[in-house]
Amino acid sequence: MAIDCIKTMPSITTPHHHPKDQDQCKDDGKSFVFDAQVLRHQTNIPQQFVWPDHEKPNINAPELQVPLVDLGDFLSGNPVAAVEASRLVGEACKKHGFFLVVNHGVDKTLIAHAHNYVDTFFKLPLSEKQKAQRKIGESCGYASSFTGRFSSKLPWKETLSFRYKAEESSSKHIEEYFHNRMGEDFAEFGTVYQDYCEAMSTLSLGIMELLGMSLGVSREHFREFFNENDSIMRLNYYPPCQKPDLTLGTGPHCDPTSLTILHQDQVGGLQVFVDNEWRSINPNFDAFVVNIGDTFMALSNGIYRSCLHRAVVNSQTPRKSLAFFLCPKNDKMVTPPHELVDTCNPRIYPDFTWPMLLEFTQKHYRADMKTLEVFTNWLHQRSLS
Repeated sequence: MAIDCIKTMPSITTPHHHPKDQDQCKDDGKSFVFDAQVLRHQTNIPQQFVWPDHEKPNINAPELQVPLVDLGDFLSGNPVAAVEASRLVGEACKKHGFFLVVNHGVDKTLIAHAHNYVDTFFKLPLSEKQKAQRKIGESCGYASSFTGRFSSKLPWKETLSFRYKAEESSSKHIEEYFHNRMGEDFAEFGTVYQDYCEAMSTLSLGIMELLGMSLGVSREHFREFFNENDSIMRLNYYPPCQKPDLTLGTGPHCDPTSLTILHQDQVGGLQVFVDNEWRSINPNFDAFVVNIGDTFMALSNGIYRSCLHRAVVNSQTPRKSLAFFLCPKNDKMVTPPHELVDTCNPRIYPDFTWPMLLEFTQKHYRADMKTLEVFTNWLHQRSLS
């Protein structure tokens, strides 16, 4: 049963929101600094980056066979192609939520430029990157691992995240972000990533049409829901690690967002937990990796799955990826369409807005495979108090 949306996020006091192996880092002013240019050469890995034995990576995980969805004919309006593409997407999303898309219409030169600027940014001195430092509790900015947020099981990576708003009035938002945070020399950065995010938003709306068709709701339903999306773009950089068998580039988690469109370089490292084992998704520079997040799992009333995944690192080569996280506009209520709810399929998750779940994952809970479950339980508890 749906509950009324809670407008603010009160403090969480229940103990299960802070698993003991994922403790929040105390704000003592002595947080460890992850300087990739130094640590990439060290053979003695700091303990904060060493993961428990049961979570240590399998570097040679078997390949996961995910469907390759050709969007060319679908985007050109071919109804037969649309049916076939929606079938492939539906099958994948019921099993593990991952699929690849090719002939997606995104300019290859734009993708190459976006990757090149990842290299340019993360090769800057740490002091320069810190001009865009991400503050605790925020979802945007530069993060050198999550050293200011957690004190154990830290990821071996750097990220730069920034907001994308599909509203017409925000057409220069990313360009302004880079100019304000990094200076005039980064104007071209802003232009490239503004164009890239606009392309990702367009692509994601097309994928939402396929998801609507595959679920048996109108083709326009989810497209319209996300038309004015307020999304997050993230640049990921995984430096080499001399002991890659001890650490992880990104720990096991499910994305709390609605849809992730990921472009990998040729290095590889993405792994998905399917049928009780970790499997890799091999790089394909012509394809985007797409996966369902927790918010869309709620929108589908649990029919589609948000699946556990992680990233591993290696000792030789940096790995980089571009991740566009599609999110609904802040005032949109996350509630499934009526076609997906009946007496045989009652509501699984309560109504909520994306900012509520985002704040939950940024300030109160480290995203994992139980994020949506814990968040849902907390909302239910609050509704009864």
